[in-house]
Amino acid sequence: MPVIVRLQYCVISMFANDHNPPHFHIYGVDGRDAQVRLGALTVINGEVDRRALKEAVEWAKQNTDFLAETWNDYQNG
Repeated sequence: MPVIVRLQYCVISMFANDHNPPHFHIYGVDGRDAQVRLGALTVINGEVDRRALKEAVEWAKQNTDFLAETWNDYQNG
């Protein structure tokens, strides 16, 4: 699992050649996980603790360009 960042309540990661729409994965400290769509920053699959989701979305809002570039790099190999 390619880790993008480790936060207090979760880990954010992306995978090479992952399916569309562009998204990142959140892995909560409690073992739950979710996928969050880039741009809209909405959950498209799964469920995590509200603290993990809030933390991840706040981080993503401040790192949208980085996340988009990382997605493109991972998809274009």
